[in-house]
Amino acid sequence: MTNPAERLVDLLDLERIEVNIFRGRSPQESLQRVFGGQVAGQALVAAGRTTDGDRPVHSLHAYFLRPGRPGVPIVYEVERVRDGRSFTTRRVTAVQQGRTIFNLTASFHRPEEAGFEHQLPPAREVPDPEELPTVAEEVREHLGVLPDALERMARRQPFDIRYVDRLRWTKEEVGGADPRSAVWMRAVGPLGDDPLVHTCALTYASDMTLLDAVRIPVEPLWGPRGFDMASLDHAMWFHRPFRADEWFLYDQESPVATGGRGLARGRIYDRGGNLLVSVVQEGLFRRLGA
Repeated sequence: MTNPAERLVDLLDLERIEVNIFRGRSPQESLQRVFGGQVAGQALVAAGRTTDGDRPVHSLHAYFLRPGRPGVPIVYEVERVRDGRSFTTRRVTAVQQGRTIFNLTASFHRPEEAGFEHQLPPAREVPDPEELPTVAEEVREHLGVLPDALERMARRQPFDIRYVDRLRWTKEEVGGADPRSAVWMRAVGPLGDDPLVHTCALTYASDMTLLDAVRIPVEPLWGPRGFDMASLDHAMWFHRPFRADEWFLYDQESPVATGGRGLARGRIYDRGGNLLVSVVQEGLFRRLGA
């Protein structure tokens, strides 16, 4: 049996059915809708497959328009918007059963010598990932046993995720918490050496925990949920090369939540504190049963 990292690489390996048209698998899972990071990662693969490969992705902007159905293939149609001397632009439309579910615009930039460089330092010091428990270990410690559903999910999970701050389990623990979260992440196995695969894998991962920052002041991250949430849009800026199968720190915060929507932004660093990627996302939040 292949490991979850190999399955992720396979999931991102789209079938080319025309020059600018690709088809991606959508695993049949016990989810109400297709995971947004999967659609974003596959769309970025489709965009990258229509370039000459010598220009890394430097930014993407995406909208989640409709929920995708698990188990149903997704077709990605690529529009070659621009091929310039330094920049390449692609627009991708994801279609499932004749309906558009997702739009993405990605820009690729020919590497240039920097005239200058600067970077604000990380906002806080955090423990190394080896010092932190996995999510499964935290749950097992709290409950005394790992529920079957979580054990199955952990076996399929392509990323090792370790929360910098211990998980809160009660409303009393949540009360007064700042809307901030940080996790160490890395793929659970090697992803090969194609830079586009690493970029798309990290795009997949960037949607996994970002909206945690919005939920933290409201309810525990694990256990029964009082709110349904869905990604509305997603933007990323890629600053430096990286490998998604090496540890990276995803520092997340929510500056505002109002009107049923919450804004979250994240900064992704390597172990040396170098800023690799900046992320911003807005999510829809609705009280269950409302």
